[in-house]
Amino acid sequence: MSRRPIIAGNWKMNNTKAETTELLTALKPLVADAAAEVVVCVPYTAIDTAASIIKGSNIKLGAENVHWAEKGAFTGEISAKMLVELGVEYVIIGHSERRQYFGETDQTVNMRVKAALAAGLKPIICVGESLEEREAGKTEEVVTRQTKAAFDGIGKENIENTVIAYEPIWAIGTGKTATAEEANATIKVIRDTMAELYCAKCAEEKVRIQYGGSMNPKNAKELMAQPNIDGGLIGGASLKAVDFSQVVKY
Repeated sequence: MSRRPIIAGNWKMNNTKAETTELLTALKPLVADAAAEVVVCVPYTAIDTAASIIKGSNIKLGAENVHWAEKGAFTGEISAKMLVELGVEYVIIGHSERRQYFGETDQTVNMRVKAALAAGLKPIICVGESLEEREAGKTEEVVTRQTKAAFDGIGKENIENTVIAYEPIWAIGTGKTATAEEANATIKVIRDTMAELYCAKCAEEKVRIQYGGSMNPKNAKELMAQPNIDGGLIGGASLKAVDFSQVVKY
């Protein structure tokens, strides 16, 4: 298998510059020999601090959102060009919290993905179902729709520069998690969708799909043993250096 595992921390609205310095200084030696690709997605205000601390290390820098326009009257937003200037490589797009609280739609996710790729950023594209959708048996329908919408108009040449994160909304921040088998089955649906959109070989060899539903040191090994799970988008566990390093070294 040519898909390199990728573990990305999503700090959300946490950590000042001082806290960023403390956390990343502790994390660097803990993950220095990691086989997986390591990414930290930090708040905008901590990007410059994080960039200076992880410079020369194996930790990649990510942001938590990006706007679809290059510039303009979009108060409070950040463009892809601005992120690239700060040394950002990855950016989270379509996180369930953005969809739930800030009006993100399948269409705006697609627009952001296109803008990120055009600027040379690597999107971590989030898809996932709510508890209501899961209980109604619509999980496959929802993740298939979201995946197709996110990649609408995206060329095959960009596949290696994107990551997909399956986030069961009902499992984020709740302490609940899908079983490893359930997570793998849904991620297989996403991979099959990518095979339909592009080709079976690309989906199998180049599409990396993370699990984003409360992966932590206790369940990381079991989840990562599944054949379709290529990593994790880590929330709470990414805010503690030891916990995050244990996930990275599952």
